[in-house]
Amino acid sequence: MEKRYLISVILILGIFLVAGLLYKSKELKKAYQGDVQQGLQQIRPLDNSILTVDDTRDLPLPVQKYLAYTGVIGKEKVQNVRIVCEGKFRPDPKKGLVPMVSEQYNYFDKPSRFYYIKLKMFGIPVVGVHSYKDATASMRIKIASLFKVADAKGEIMNKAETVTIFNDMCLLAPASLIDKRIKWETIDPLTVKATFTNNENTISAHLYFNEKGEIVNFVSDDRCLTTTGEEFRQARWSTPVRDYKDFNGVKLASYGEAVWNLPEGDYCYGQINIKEVVPNFYSFKQQY
Repeated sequence: MEKRYLISVILILGIFLVAGLLYKSKELKKAYQGDVQQGLQQIRPLDNSILTVDDTRDLPLPVQKYLAYTGVIGKEKVQNVRIVCEGKFRPDPKKGLVPMVSEQYNYFDKPSRFYYIKLKMFGIPVVGVHSYKDATASMRIKIASLFKVADAKGEIMNKAETVTIFNDMCLLAPASLIDKRIKWETIDPLTVKATFTNNENTISAHLYFNEKGEIVNFVSDDRCLTTTGEEFRQARWSTPVRDYKDFNGVKLASYGEAVWNLPEGDYCYGQINIKEVVPNFYSFKQQY
């Protein structure tokens, strides 16, 4: 009798343990979904107006040409954007590339970015969430959705993710480049320097264009390399892009790489294919 009772107790405890682990495994996804929904509450569909040539007259000529090339002039100004990607990710310079999928939601009135990535390492699922809102950033990564791999936050992350959201503005939401928080400097006919300020975070980047008007690279020295969130290394970050395609009537680069330009050699940690770009969405949809 005691043996049966003991087995029953163990089984019940096991059920509660499994249920607890399943609930715990969904924490990152729930946090991500909550952030996206909160961002949607800021969106007012009737606020949108049309982007005109007059809106771009104060921009450097390469940026004006880029906006004309992408086709955003004559379309609604952008409030937010949903992006879905597939590709390969290298979590460490000493490791190989592994398949990844990601989706993200960006908002531009009050700059925010919520990014969700899934990949596998040695057959084990890894989930990561980046959150940037109120000029404050965090990065959390877990193996099997349970065991922490990285947990980064603080002033260094805040500045780094300000670079990231500005990169998204340049490459994936060009209509947002009329933002008054951006200060421009023309370097030459195919290069500009941009300085973007969001609250206390000020970052800069060089944007490189080709003769057609396409952005071909974005380079910034205001991000830091980290794999765990505990140690940071100042490094140049670049995102060369190519293969422009039509996304909902806007011509954008469909392939890009994320590269740390280190003294010992370039570390390309992301090879990314853009699958979907949806501007001015008003409801939440999670694909992955």
